[in-house]
Amino acid sequence: MAGFDIVQELLALSLIGTEWVLWLLVLLSVVSVAIMLERLWCFYRVRLDLRPFTRELTRCLSRGEYERAITLCEQSRAPESQVALAAFRNRGRGTQAVEQSMLNVLIGQRQRLDRGLVVLGTLGNNAPFIGLFGTVLGIIQAFNDLSLNPAGGAPVVMAGISEALVATAVGLLVAIPAVIAFNGFQRLVKRKVANADAVMKLVLTHGTATTPQQELAE
Repeated sequence: MAGFDIVQELLALSLIGTEWVLWLLVLLSVVSVAIMLERLWCFYRVRLDLRPFTRELTRCLSRGEYERAITLCEQSRAPESQVALAAFRNRGRGTQAVEQSMLNVLIGQRQRLDRGLVVLGTLGNNAPFIGLFGTVLGIIQAFNDLSLNPAGGAPVVMAGISEALVATAVGLLVAIPAVIAFNGFQRLVKRKVANADAVMKLVLTHGTATTPQQELAE
Protein backbone atom coordinates (compact mmCIF):
# COMPACT_ATOMS: atom_id res chain seq x y z
CA MET A 1 0.00 0.00 0.00
CA ALA A 2 1.24 3.41 -0.94
CA GLY A 3 2.23 5.58 1.98
CA PHE A 4 2.21 2.66 4.42
CA ASP A 5 5.50 2.30 6.31
CA ILE A 6 5.41 -0.96 8.24
CA VAL A 7 8.60 -0.14 10.11
CA GLN A 8 7.15 3.07 11.50
CA GLU A 9 3.88 1.37 12.38
CA LEU A 10 5.65 -1.39 14.30
CA LEU A 11 7.89 1.17 15.95
CA ALA A 12 4.84 3.08 17.12
CA LEU A 13 3.43 -0.13 18.63
CA SER A 14 6.70 -0.94 20.36
CA LEU A 15 6.81 2.49 21.98
CA ILE A 16 3.79 1.64 24.12
CA GLY A 17 6.26 0.79 26.86
CA THR A 18 7.05 -2.12 29.16
CA GLU A 19 4.64 -1.35 31.98
CA TRP A 20 1.91 -3.59 30.56
CA VAL A 21 4.42 -6.46 30.31
CA LEU A 22 5.27 -6.06 33.98
CA TRP A 23 1.60 -6.10 34.96
CA LEU A 24 1.14 -9.22 32.84
CA LEU A 25 4.02 -10.91 34.66
CA VAL A 26 2.56 -9.89 38.02
CA LEU A 27 -0.77 -11.44 37.00
CA LEU A 28 0.98 -14.63 35.88
CA SER A 29 2.86 -14.81 39.18
CA VAL A 30 -0.45 -14.61 41.06
CA VAL A 31 -1.84 -17.44 38.92
CA SER A 32 1.31 -19.49 39.50
CA VAL A 33 1.20 -19.07 43.29
CA ALA A 34 -2.52 -19.89 43.34
CA ILE A 35 -1.93 -23.14 41.45
CA MET A 36 0.97 -24.08 43.74
CA LEU A 37 -1.16 -23.58 46.85
CA GLU A 38 -4.09 -25.48 45.36
CA ARG A 39 -1.86 -28.40 44.36
CA LEU A 40 -0.24 -28.47 47.80
CA TRP A 41 -3.68 -28.73 49.37
CA CYS A 42 -4.66 -31.44 46.88
CA PHE A 43 -1.61 -33.58 47.62
CA TYR A 44 -2.05 -33.03 51.34
CA ARG A 45 -5.59 -34.40 51.13
CA VAL A 46 -4.49 -37.55 49.26
CA ARG A 47 -1.50 -38.32 51.48
CA LEU A 48 -1.24 -41.94 52.60
CA ASP A 49 1.26 -43.93 54.63
CA LEU A 50 1.62 -46.73 52.11
CA ARG A 51 3.40 -49.36 54.20
CA PRO A 52 0.78 -49.66 56.99
CA PHE A 53 -2.01 -49.43 54.40
CA THR A 54 -0.70 -52.27 52.25
CA ARG A 55 0.08 -54.36 55.34
CA GLU A 56 -3.49 -54.03 56.60
CA LEU A 57 -4.91 -54.51 53.12
CA THR A 58 -2.91 -57.69 52.64
CA ARG A 59 -4.16 -59.00 55.97
CA CYS A 60 -7.77 -58.33 54.96
CA LEU A 61 -7.31 -59.98 51.56
CA SER A 62 -5.60 -63.06 52.97
CA ARG A 63 -8.46 -63.55 55.44
CA GLY A 64 -11.19 -62.75 52.93
CA GLU A 65 -12.40 -59.79 55.01
CA TYR A 66 -13.56 -57.71 52.05
CA GLU A 67 -15.99 -55.54 54.00
CA ARG A 68 -13.18 -54.55 56.32
CA ALA A 69 -10.97 -53.85 53.30
CA ILE A 70 -13.68 -51.59 51.84
CA THR A 71 -13.90 -49.71 55.14
CA LEU A 72 -10.12 -49.32 55.14
CA CYS A 73 -10.09 -47.91 51.60
CA GLU A 74 -12.98 -45.53 52.27
CA GLN A 75 -10.96 -43.83 55.01
CA SER A 76 -8.62 -42.19 52.48
CA ARG A 77 -8.96 -40.21 49.26
CA ALA A 78 -5.54 -41.34 48.09
CA PRO A 79 -5.26 -42.89 44.60
CA GLU A 80 -3.87 -46.07 46.16
CA SER A 81 -6.98 -46.64 48.27
CA GLN A 82 -9.40 -45.55 45.56
CA VAL A 83 -7.93 -48.05 43.09
CA ALA A 84 -8.36 -50.89 45.58
CA LEU A 85 -11.87 -49.67 46.43
CA ALA A 86 -12.87 -49.92 42.77
CA ALA A 87 -11.81 -53.57 42.77
CA PHE A 88 -13.89 -54.41 45.82
CA ARG A 89 -16.95 -52.60 44.49
CA ASN A 90 -16.74 -54.59 41.25
CA ARG A 91 -15.95 -57.88 42.98
CA GLY A 92 -17.76 -60.81 41.39
CA ARG A 93 -17.82 -59.40 37.86
CA GLY A 94 -14.71 -61.25 36.77
CA THR A 95 -11.01 -60.54 36.74
CA GLN A 96 -11.09 -58.50 33.53
CA ALA A 97 -13.87 -56.24 34.82
CA VAL A 98 -12.09 -55.72 38.12
CA GLU A 99 -8.79 -54.88 36.43
CA GLN A 100 -10.47 -52.50 33.97
CA SER A 101 -12.32 -50.72 36.76
CA MET A 102 -9.04 -50.17 38.62
CA LEU A 103 -7.34 -48.90 35.48
CA ASN A 104 -10.20 -46.44 34.89
CA VAL A 105 -9.94 -45.15 38.44
CA LEU A 106 -6.17 -44.86 38.13
CA ILE A 107 -6.51 -42.79 34.94
CA GLY A 108 -9.03 -40.50 36.62
CA GLN A 109 -6.85 -40.11 39.70
CA ARG A 110 -3.82 -39.23 37.58
CA GLN A 111 -5.81 -36.58 35.72
CA ARG A 112 -6.87 -35.13 39.06
CA LEU A 113 -3.27 -35.02 40.29
CA ASP A 114 -2.03 -33.50 37.01
CA ARG A 115 -4.61 -30.70 37.04
CA GLY A 116 -2.98 -27.29 36.70
CA LEU A 117 0.54 -28.61 36.21
CA VAL A 118 0.49 -27.81 32.50
CA VAL A 119 -0.02 -24.15 33.44
CA LEU A 120 2.99 -24.23 35.77
CA GLY A 121 5.09 -25.86 33.07
CA THR A 122 3.99 -23.30 30.51
CA LEU A 123 4.75 -20.39 32.84
CA GLY A 124 8.13 -21.83 33.69
CA ASN A 125 9.06 -22.14 30.04
CA ASN A 126 7.62 -18.88 28.72
CA ALA A 127 7.78 -16.28 31.51
CA PRO A 128 11.46 -15.51 30.75
CA PHE A 129 10.56 -14.89 27.12
CA ILE A 130 7.76 -12.53 28.13
CA GLY A 131 10.24 -10.67 30.32
CA LEU A 132 12.76 -10.58 27.48
CA PHE A 133 10.08 -9.21 25.19
CA GLY A 134 9.47 -6.40 27.70
CA THR A 135 13.20 -5.72 27.83
CA VAL A 136 13.43 -5.45 24.04
CA LEU A 137 10.52 -3.01 24.03
CA GLY A 138 12.24 -0.97 26.73
CA ILE A 139 15.52 -0.84 24.79
CA ILE A 140 13.69 0.29 21.65
CA GLN A 141 12.02 3.02 23.64
CA ALA A 142 15.35 4.05 25.21
CA PHE A 143 17.04 4.49 21.83
CA ASN A 144 13.99 6.31 20.50
CA ASP A 145 14.23 8.73 23.44
CA LEU A 146 17.91 9.24 22.61
CA SER A 147 17.04 10.04 19.02
CA LEU A 148 14.57 12.65 20.21
CA ASN A 149 17.05 14.06 22.73
CA PRO A 150 20.60 13.60 21.37
CA ALA A 151 22.00 16.02 23.94
CA GLY A 152 20.99 13.63 26.72
CA GLY A 153 23.70 11.20 25.65
CA ALA A 154 24.43 7.94 27.40
CA PRO A 155 22.49 8.72 30.62
CA VAL A 156 19.23 8.74 28.66
CA VAL A 157 19.95 5.34 27.11
CA MET A 158 21.30 3.75 30.29
CA ALA A 159 18.33 4.85 32.36
CA GLY A 160 15.93 3.36 29.81
CA ILE A 161 17.87 0.09 29.53
CA SER A 162 18.09 -0.34 33.30
CA GLU A 163 14.31 0.02 33.52
CA ALA A 164 13.88 -2.41 30.63
CA LEU A 165 16.01 -5.08 32.30
CA VAL A 166 13.55 -5.14 35.18
CA ALA A 167 11.15 -7.02 32.89
CA THR A 168 13.68 -9.81 32.35
CA ALA A 169 14.34 -10.04 36.08
CA VAL A 170 10.62 -10.26 36.85
CA GLY A 171 10.19 -12.89 34.14
CA LEU A 172 12.88 -15.04 35.75
CA LEU A 173 11.34 -14.42 39.17
CA VAL A 174 8.05 -15.84 37.89
CA ALA A 175 9.62 -18.74 35.98
CA ILE A 176 12.03 -20.19 38.55
CA PRO A 177 9.46 -21.02 41.29
CA ALA A 178 7.07 -22.34 38.63
CA VAL A 179 9.71 -24.71 37.24
CA ILE A 180 10.68 -25.92 40.73
CA ALA A 181 7.05 -26.51 41.68
CA PHE A 182 6.28 -28.23 38.37
CA ASN A 183 9.17 -30.67 38.76
CA GLY A 184 8.29 -31.36 42.39
CA PHE A 185 4.62 -32.00 41.67
CA GLN A 186 5.48 -34.18 38.68
CA ARG A 187 7.64 -36.32 40.93
CA LEU A 188 4.79 -36.65 43.43
CA VAL A 189 2.37 -37.65 40.67
CA LYS A 190 4.73 -40.36 39.41
CA ARG A 191 5.20 -41.69 42.94
CA LYS A 192 1.45 -41.76 43.57
CA VAL A 193 0.76 -43.53 40.28
CA ALA A 194 3.50 -46.08 40.92
CA ASN A 195 2.11 -46.77 44.40
CA ALA A 196 -1.41 -47.15 43.04
CA ASP A 197 -0.14 -49.54 40.38
CA ALA A 198 1.55 -51.62 43.10
CA VAL A 199 -1.70 -51.74 45.08
CA MET A 200 -3.58 -52.78 41.94
CA LYS A 201 -1.20 -55.70 41.41
CA LEU A 202 -1.51 -56.64 45.07
CA VAL A 203 -5.29 -56.79 44.83
CA LEU A 204 -5.23 -58.79 41.59
CA THR A 205 -2.72 -61.23 43.07
CA HIS A 206 -5.16 -62.07 45.87
CA GLY A 207 -7.95 -62.75 43.39
CA THR A 208 -10.72 -60.39 44.44
CA ALA A 209 -12.59 -60.98 41.20
CA THR A 210 -14.47 -63.98 42.54
CA THR A 211 -17.51 -64.00 44.79
CA PRO A 212 -17.69 -66.20 47.91
CA GLN A 213 -20.00 -68.58 46.06
CA GLN A 214 -17.49 -68.87 43.22
CA GLU A 215 -14.71 -69.57 45.69
CA LEU A 216 -16.71 -72.47 47.22
CA ALA A 217 -17.42 -73.87 43.75
CA GLU A 218 -13.74 -73.81 42.96
